[in-house]
Amino acid sequence: MAAAFTSPLAEDLAEDVLARLVRYARIDTQSLAPRTGSPSTPGQLELARLLVEELRQIGLAEIALDANGYVMATLAGSGPTIGLIAHMDTSPDAPGAGVAPLVHRDYDGEPIVLPRGGTVLDPLAMPELALRAGHTIVTSSGDTLLGADDKAGVAEIMAAVAYLAAHPELPRPTVRVGFTPDEEIGLGASLFDIERFGAICAYTLDGSEPGELQDETFSAMAVKLVIDGVGVHPGTAKDRMVNAAVLAARVVEALPRERLTPESTAGREGFIHVHDLTGTVDQATVTLIVRDFDDALLASHVELVKRAAQEIVDSQPRAQLTVEVVHQYPNMRRFIVEHPEVVTRAEQAIREEGLEPLRTAIRGGTDGSRLSERGLPTPNIFTGGHEFHSPREWASLQEMAAAAATVVRLAAAWAD
Repeated sequence: MAAAFTSPLAEDLAEDVLARLVRYARIDTQSLAPRTGSPSTPGQLELARLLVEELRQIGLAEIALDANGYVMATLAGSGPTIGLIAHMDTSPDAPGAGVAPLVHRDYDGEPIVLPRGGTVLDPLAMPELALRAGHTIVTSSGDTLLGADDKAGVAEIMAAVAYLAAHPELPRPTVRVGFTPDEEIGLGASLFDIERFGAICAYTLDGSEPGELQDETFSAMAVKLVIDGVGVHPGTAKDRMVNAAVLAARVVEALPRERLTPESTAGREGFIHVHDLTGTVDQATVTLIVRDFDDALLASHVELVKRAAQEIVDSQPRAQLTVEVVHQYPNMRRFIVEHPEVVTRAEQAIREEGLEPLRTAIRGGTDGSRLSERGLPTPNIFTGGHEFHSPREWASLQEMAAAAATVVRLAAAWAD
């Protein structure tokens, strides 16, 4: 038996949300670091141009695609101006070209065997999937990610504003829509024109579980270690060679393994994550991301990395170490807490959609982290996507429709 939607409104929005997700997912919008221009990849502009055309068809005003790949548009209303934001790019962590979405209606609760890549979505290993029997499930074909992160959010915003535009009798404030590039490489909000956007607050749709409302994220730093060694022919290397690759491996080995790693932490525990390790005898590079909800602990994690690297490299006097530490984004809570109505109105909208708000802290970041820091309070709302950044990524149509309906109700909450 097919699962019920949370409301008649969600049911009305469902097929539009589904068609949009499938359409957008087929466009390769993976971002790429390091970025040499904005957006970092041409596929993001392809999706941006499509969204501009669809916004025109919906009837929005002030539609613009700027030189950096950001899309903005306006749905006129009365009262304050609020923003809705989602990112167009997908993660570089899994293949993203040639996405072929599959729609599994009335999911029977059994493992979903995808036709490519040997990928199986096993509900025994995915508790969230096990709870979605009867839902319509959207997946990739198994050899790519789906891209629901964050094309589900894009689709939900588009379906919601299309519905509002088609029903001018419904209460709503002025709504500004924004679609950003390069969020997955930490740069989605870097060139976002907040003044031009003109909203008093905004909401990203970039979460997962139905009812999620997130006003707190990790604070984040990136650390890059560059080790210079001394390369000579291995046949004459005695007392002459200093192998930078070996030193880099020793640095990684010196970091905590039973604690302070992504695979050993949960909840509000921070971590040090070795993201990439490359090297030769002459030079090796270790890139890490460091996360914590507490800024003092975050700083201590960074110092742990620097100290471990320095001690290893100092053991070889002719080796050299260069350390680069980059602030990525802050915990958004310190900025949003000053604007409680931004959260309470979202809670109201979620409840009116028949869901209980789930106030959680994100073990990651959103565009809202940087936007909140820059003066635009921007909490995060659920999308119904799961298993992000992998070929196992999937989304529930019932939950995506609920997210789109929540946006419609959020407009009414701000019109009040």
